Formats: sequence, structure tokens, C-alpha cells
Amino acid sequence: MLVLFDFDGTLVDSEYLWAQATVEVLAEEEMEMTIEDFSSSYAGMRHEEIIPKLEEEFERGIPHDIVQRVEDRAMLKIEKVEALAGAHEMLDQLDYARCICSNSSSEDLETNMRRTDLWDRFRPYVYSSIEVGTKAPKPDPNVFLHAATILDVDPKDCIVIEDSFHGTQAGVSAGMRVIGFIGGGHTYPGHGEHLMDAGAQTVVRRLADLPATIEALKNWHDE
Repeated sequence: MLVLFDFDGTLVDSEYLWAQATVEVLAEEEMEMTIEDFSSSYAGMRHEEIIPKLEEEFERGIPHDIVQRVEDRAMLKIEKVEALAGAHEMLDQLDYARCICSNSSSEDLETNMRRTDLWDRFRPYVYSSIEVGTKAPKPDPNVFLHAATILDVDPKDCIVIEDSFHGTQAGVSAGMRVIGFIGGGHTYPGHGEHLMDAGAQTVVRRLADLPATIEALKNWHDE
């Protein structure tokens, strides 16, 4: 069996920092949005995909430099990013093969994984959706299917850990089972239900609960 982890918002609390940076920059353009609203609609998506949707939502154009402004502000915040509580202890208990499948670039992944002492726990099995396979980001299943192919595991024997609606959709589309994670700083009212609507089979709030939940899903599948 293979366990495929998203990274931002699942193992480290960076999704909240990206949302915070985005909301702050949007406010400078008099486009008001709460972190909860941004996270519920756009968590897990790349900013190149988010901008057209925001323009449609606010019915106005957005300055061409806004993506760079968000990235610059987020990078300052992420310099202090930490692994989520229980991440290392959870990985100590996990006996199955594992990998990272993210929409972030491989460069950003390595930087932030080294900052949080997670790099050596996954390398070289760290995959950026925009750099592998068809290069299609989530919600396309590309990165999950690529990882399963490289590691020679049938998708039905894969369990995805995801915190976002679009990432959950990608895992389901790949023919994998998905556990939704709702313990990051960007979680919002209805987060768990949102992930279940996208196809997650269950949700957990604490990383410490993942090993037992994975085992239960595996045993249920084996039966």
C-alpha cells in the first residue's frame, strides 16, 4: 500500500500563510475576502488558476503583478513555517510506503521540507504536479497517478491525505481513497463536510489519528 500526502496545509501549516498573504494583498486592491472564504473556495489551487476566478467573483480586473506580490508576502511568512503538531510522531508510526504529491514547485517543496525536517523522511519521492506526467495540477489526478506508476502501486491500494476540496477531487479521480485533514490553521466551518462532498471517505482533525484511520481503511478494503 502507498500513502500519498499533500504538503501545504496537511503536513505544514503553510496553506494558512498563503491564504493570509492573498487576503492581505486583495484588501490593498479593495477586494475584501476573509481567510475562511478564500480557503473554502481556493485552497490547494495555484494562483495562476485562482486569479481568473477572483476576477469573475469580484467582476473586475486584477493588477498583473498581484501574483508576484502575493508570493513575495507569502515567502516572508513561510520563512517561519513549522510542521503541524504530531507530523513527525505520525510518520514514526506509519509503516507503509509514502510520498508527497503537491501543486507546489519542487524547489519550494524542498526548501520548506528542509525547514521542517521533513525532506529526509520522503526524498526522493516528492512530486510536483506541474513538473511530472502531463504537468496538470490538481484537481487533475495527474500527480497521484504519476506517483502510483513510479512506485508501482495500484491506485486502489493507495490512500491520499488531503486538506483541500480540489486535492480531494484529484485523489478520487485517480481511483484512490482519500482521508480529509482538517487540522490546519486555514480550516473553516464546514471544512470536513466540504471534503466529504468532494469524495473523502472520512476526515481527521489530528495527525496523530492518521495511522489508525489508515489501518481501518486498509482492513475495510481487504475485507
